[in-house]
Amino acid sequence: MEAEGAPRAKRRDVFLAHIGMVLVQLGYSVYHIVTKVALDDGTNKIVFCLYRDIVALLFLAPVAYFSEKELRPPLTANFLVTLIFLGATGIFANQILFLLGLAYTNPAYAAAIQPSIPIFTFILSLLMRVEKLHIRRIDGQAKVVGILICVSGAILMAIFRGPPVFGHGTSATARAEPNSVSNWSLGVVCLIGNCISMGAYIAVQAKLLVKYPAPISTTAFANFFGCLFIAVIALFMANMSTEWSFKQAEVFAVLYAGIVSSCINYAVMSVSNKILGPSIVALYNPLQPIGSAILSLIFLGSSVYLGSIIGGVLVVLGLYLVTWASKHGRIMNHGSPVLSEPFISNQNSSAPRP
Repeated sequence: MEAEGAPRAKRRDVFLAHIGMVLVQLGYSVYHIVTKVALDDGTNKIVFCLYRDIVALLFLAPVAYFSEKELRPPLTANFLVTLIFLGATGIFANQILFLLGLAYTNPAYAAAIQPSIPIFTFILSLLMRVEKLHIRRIDGQAKVVGILICVSGAILMAIFRGPPVFGHGTSATARAEPNSVSNWSLGVVCLIGNCISMGAYIAVQAKLLVKYPAPISTTAFANFFGCLFIAVIALFMANMSTEWSFKQAEVFAVLYAGIVSSCINYAVMSVSNKILGPSIVALYNPLQPIGSAILSLIFLGSSVYLGSIIGGVLVVLGLYLVTWASKHGRIMNHGSPVLSEPFISNQNSSAPRP
C-alpha cells in the first residue's frame, strides 16, 4: 500500500504544479494591468519594486522558516553566492527591467514578449546541463517542436489580430502609440532583458534545488537579496520628499504585486520548478497574453480577436507536447512516469530528498 501511495502522491503533486502554473500566469496578467495604471500616475518604478518586495518578504520569510526547517541544508558559501545571483536576476533585474519596459510600451507588448522566456530558459538549462535533450529520440524532438509551437502561438497573438470573435471590435485598452520611437525601443530592450533575467533565474534555481531542496526558502533568500539591491538604487535615485508616498490606488498595486506577484507566484514557481523542471515552468509564460485577453473581455469589455484564439490553441498544443515529451522521456530513462526531479540528474548529489 505504501509503495502504491508514493507514485499516486507524486502524480498529484505534478497535477497541482501544472494547475499552480496556470494560476501564476493568470496572476501576472492581472499584474500587467494593475501596474500599468500605477505607473501612468507617475509612481517611481524603483520605489514600487522595493515596497513590493518588502511586502512579499514579510509573508515569505516566516512561511519558509517554519515550513522548511527540516529541508534546509547548512548555508555554504556556494549556496550563498547562488542565492545572491537569484536575487540579482530574478528579483532585481527582472522586476526593474520589466517595469521600465512596461512604462515605455504597454501591457499588451509586455505580455506578448514574455513567450521568449522559455527559449532563454531552455538554452541556459542545456548549457548548464540542468536538462538533457535527446534530439535523436522522439521525446527530444517532441520537446523542441512543442516549444516552437508554443512560442509561435504567442507570437501570432502579438502580430496578427484578425476579425473580432467575441466583443464588438472596439477595445478600451487598445494599444497605445508610443510617445517616442527611442523610448519605445528602449522599452523593448528592457523587456528582452527582463526575459533573459527570468530565464536565468528559473534555470539556476532548478540546479540549486537539487542540493538545496527548499523551494520557498530559496525564494525568500532571493527576495531578500533582491530587496537589498533595489534599496541601494532607490536611495540614490528616488526623491525622498515626494516619491516615497503613494496614493490609495498605488498602495493597492503594491499590495497586489507584493502578495500575489512576488510572494505567491514566486513560491508556486519555485515548488513547480522542483517538480516539473525549468522548461515546463518557463513554457507557461505564453499563457500571459491569453489571460490578458480574457480578463480584458470580462472586466474591460475588450474584444477577443481570431488571432488570439488561434494563438491560444497553439500555446496549449505546445504545452501538451512538451509535457508529453517530458513524461515519455522519464519513462525511457527511469522506467517511471513520475519523478520529483524529472529533468535534473542528481547522481552525484548527496542531498536529502524532501
